[in-house]
This record gives sequence, structure tokens and C-alpha cells, in this order.
Amino acid sequence: MDAVNPATGERLNVYDLDDDDAVERKLDRATSTFEDWREVPLRKREQLLVNAGEVLRENKQRYAELMTREMGKPITQAVAEVEKCAWACDHYAEYAHKYLSEEHHPSPPGTEVKTVHDPLGPVLAVMPWNYPFWQVIRFAAPYLTAGNVGLLKHASNVPGCALALEEVFAEAGYPDGAFQTLMVGSSNVDGILADDRVRAATLTGSGPAGRAVAETAGKHLKKTVLELGGSDPFIVLDDADLDAALETGVQARTLNGGQSCIAAKRFIVHTDVYDEYVDRLVAAFEGLTVGDPMSDETDVGPQADPGLMAELHDQVQASVDAGATLLTGGEPLDRTGAFYPPTVLTDVPSGCPADTEETFGPVATVYEVADAEEAIAVANDTRFGLGASLWTADRERGQRLARDISAGCVYINEMTKSDPRVPFGGIKDAGYGRELSEMGIKEFVNKKTVWVE
Repeated sequence: MDAVNPATGERLNVYDLDDDDAVERKLDRATSTFEDWREVPLRKREQLLVNAGEVLRENKQRYAELMTREMGKPITQAVAEVEKCAWACDHYAEYAHKYLSEEHHPSPPGTEVKTVHDPLGPVLAVMPWNYPFWQVIRFAAPYLTAGNVGLLKHASNVPGCALALEEVFAEAGYPDGAFQTLMVGSSNVDGILADDRVRAATLTGSGPAGRAVAETAGKHLKKTVLELGGSDPFIVLDDADLDAALETGVQARTLNGGQSCIAAKRFIVHTDVYDEYVDRLVAAFEGLTVGDPMSDETDVGPQADPGLMAELHDQVQASVDAGATLLTGGEPLDRTGAFYPPTVLTDVPSGCPADTEETFGPVATVYEVADAEEAIAVANDTRFGLGASLWTADRERGQRLARDISAGCVYINEMTKSDPRVPFGGIKDAGYGRELSEMGIKEFVNKKTVWVE
């Protein structure tokens, strides 16, 4: 398993894969550890999570630089990602016992009826490269604190991050086997998930990968949570604060090089402000600094892999060939590394890749609409349903329109984002289930009814 710097093409390290015997040992270790870990008092598990947050903060620069080297995230954003991970640890350390407290129900006189929350066992997590620390912590913090143990199958281009995350929990004092990294390829996932020792799975990734995991889990009647990406709308209505909608829109499309499931991908702009917004969006994109991700001055780093950049460019080129208008960008930069410029497409024909597919890079597709009703129709005209951002000066209007948007979350006058305090997840081809908040920690517990006479 190779780690290659996408900014330079330099091979960083080569990691040995786990053979069948090593995987077997890790599954056995997870099973035996779970039997003891589930009995550890919840308050003790919360304290260990506090420790994990401290480990993250103490090592945030080292972990951030590791992320930046392996997948090209600008260093300032990588530092922020580690800090967000520590925040998630803090949140569940404070609230896990409240989220998992016994729920008492109406019952006949002289009886007690309650629901308790028991852990399920080893949980397999198949995680992506784009937020290599955050995606893992947002499953591990709640699931481990609920009494489960974790088995991480990380993306093959961030093996150093995968091992560093194992280090975080070890240094925090978690028992051996509570969180393990499986150094395996994607072809191993099906067999590991089918193993009786694995009780549930969570995946963030592509639609095909999610369907494969769901199919195997379904055959074996195992719970899954899937987050499969999106083509999120960013709706700018006629009464929107254009300055705020522009500043946030640029960030929402180019953060992490545009490689985010909840990035603003389809800009849906009211005709009264369309020309001004597009002109300013193009100017803002052209003013961004694309370059060395280790520099604090860089806004947009490389794409995570040359092959991924080529796929993005193919989508852009096919859309232009179909009739879309290219206003800026649209060609890989002539330099070492997988650098793709911030790109704006307008007049996008229905059915072309930029219209129907998830563009995983700094490519903004802009639509002109006549009114709010058309904006909602365009926003919903997608097979995805992860997040949406809607901009209007009338908060009541925004809340009314939000009810008609088919998405797992709608942010009014704010960019779509994940937050440990609120549920996160999608509908339609964006997946199912919820992460974070109280809903997230309860996804992988047995909600057991106890009736006492």
C-alpha cells in the first residue's frame, strides 16, 4: 500500500498489507476486547474520550502535516480538521451518558418499563480519504463510547493517517483491540463484513461501494449506516445578502479542493441577481491561490490523486462538449502535481455530467431560475439528497422553502456543514442513517426494552 504526495508525485512510504492471519487475529482481538469493554462504566469511557481529544490537540500539527502530505489538504484546513475531531471527542465525553440514559415508559401500576442501550459489538468502518481524520472520529467517538469496538478499513491512499488514528486511541488509554486499523484493500471488505464477529458497518464513500456493503450486510442481517455523497444545491434568492452568499459560496465549493460530499456543487441563482452573482463568483474563483498545500497562503491544494483529477476533467469536458459554457478554469494546471483550477460552468444542459453526477473537485455549476418555486424544483432534480444551502433575507420564507427541499439537512444563510451537536446524513442516493448528535450514538446500540413486574 503506497502513500504518494499528490502535490509532488513523491512516494512517501510503502506499507505492508495485513494477510489473512493478521486479519483473523484482529477480529479475534476485537471480539475478546468487546466482552470486557462493554462492562467498562460509561463515565470511564467518557474520560478516555477526553484523553483522545487531548492527544489530538497535542499532536495537531503533526497529524495535519500527515494529512496534507497524503491527500493534499491545505495545511490550515488540516489543522482545523484535527481541532474539529477534538471537539467531537469533547462533545460525546460530555453528553454520551445523557444520550444513552435509560428511557422510562408508561406502564401499569407496580411495574417499571424502560429502554436501555446496549452495544452491539465490533463495528466495521469503511472510510474515505477526503477528511481522513474527521470521518473516522465522527464514527469512533460515539460508537466506542457506547461500548462498541471499532475496526477501521481506511482509504488506500491515506495509510499513514489510518495508523495515526490507531495511535490516538492507544495513547489515550483505550484497551488493546478497542480500535484497530485493518491494512487491507477494498476486495477484503465483503469477507470481513460477512464474518460473524462483525456486528455492524458504517461506510462513507461512493454509491457502488455503499450498495456492495448494504448487499452483504443485508444477507447477514447486519445494521448499516451509509453516507454516499451528494450534489448539494446552493440557492441564492432575489433578496439574499449577495456579499455573504458569495463569500460563503466560494468557500463551500472550494474547501478541501472541492472534495467534499456536502460541498456546494449546484449554484441555483434567481434571475434578478444572476448576472451580478456569476460575475463576482468568477472573479472570486480567479482570485484564489492554487498551490503548495503546506503554505498557509494556499486556498486550493491539489486533487487527492491524478486519476481522480482526470475523472473530474472528463466530467467538465463532457459537459462543455454537451453545450455548457466554461467561464473560468476547466484545464489541469501545467505544473507538477494533481492541480485543477477553480472552475465555473453555466448554461449546463440537462443530463450532462455536471448536471447529474457528483463533481468531486472545485467545479461550480450555475443555474438561472425565475423564482423560488423553480429554484426548489431544480434543487430537487437530483438522485442525491445530502445537504442544501438556501440564501434569503426572509428567515420565515427560508424555513417554509426548506420543508420542500429533499435533503438530509438544509442550512439557511449558512454553508452546509457537519457538527457533532446535530444529526448528519442523507436520503435517496446519498445514503441512510444518521451520524453525530444523539441520533448518531444510538445507531449502533440495541435499544432493549426491560419490563419489570
